[in-house]
Amino acid sequence: MDDVQRILRRHQYLAKASTAFMYGIMVSIAMNFFWTPGKIYSSGFTGLSQLINTLSGRFLPFSISPSIGLFVLNIPFFILAWKQIGHQFTCFTILTVFLASFMIKSLHPVYLTNDPMICAIFGGVVNGFGTGMSLKNEISTGGLDILGIVIRRKTGRSIGTINIAFNIFIITAAGFTYGWPYAFYSAIGIVVNAKAIDFAYTRQQRMQVLVVTDHPKTVIDSIQNHIPRGITIIHGAEGAYKHDEKTILFTTISRYELSELQEALDESDEHAFASVTEASTIMGHFYEHKVE
Repeated sequence: MDDVQRILRRHQYLAKASTAFMYGIMVSIAMNFFWTPGKIYSSGFTGLSQLINTLSGRFLPFSISPSIGLFVLNIPFFILAWKQIGHQFTCFTILTVFLASFMIKSLHPVYLTNDPMICAIFGGVVNGFGTGMSLKNEISTGGLDILGIVIRRKTGRSIGTINIAFNIFIITAAGFTYGWPYAFYSAIGIVVNAKAIDFAYTRQQRMQVLVVTDHPKTVIDSIQNHIPRGITIIHGAEGAYKHDEKTILFTTISRYELSELQEALDESDEHAFASVTEASTIMGHFYEHKVE
């Protein structure tokens, strides 16, 4: 059993390291192929490192490259993550940020187009997908991600307002630096980036599930063996066609767990009927897997 757990742990480490490497490639493509040629600022610390690069080049005798700025800005947050979140989480975050910085520095800009709209959209898609895949594999890309986890653990609240304020600052900086049309293009890029993250990172999306079955106990056992979710049982339902007695099971899962739900139903009751809809708001306790 210990050998199996050791193999699984190594597999997880390899998957996380591979994801960190892929993120480094994708953020460097976004930066060097789209954002830099299009004069587009990204969101978060990546955008802040771009701003520092621009301002240092204009007002200092030297410029601080986005790659160096990105890593240096994250150092205080590495320390925060080490103390407040977990050592493994911090090590993979350092690896991810280092690879991103290294790839941005190593991959020279390729000017495919200077069109700011194209650069904003495609830069946002590429970076957002890479970020979403990182989050899906439980590794952080640094910056405000770390602050968000710490605040949510201590207060139960998100840092949505801080994120919005930070990105407004980046957009405003883009306006003063390159002109206000580029501020709007940067805003478009940030929105596209967020949508791409949501597309790739499904763990935070909540789904409401109703299951109609003739074998409630078997289905419940199967679902809870696959997914750590509570289930509400509604007895006394009646099928309108044959008027036979049915049981309705109600639960809420993340979109990330949808495939496991399908597998659980296939194993327990192939004739079960399930309806899955997106839940816009969840109030009360909803179990979230903690990163370490």
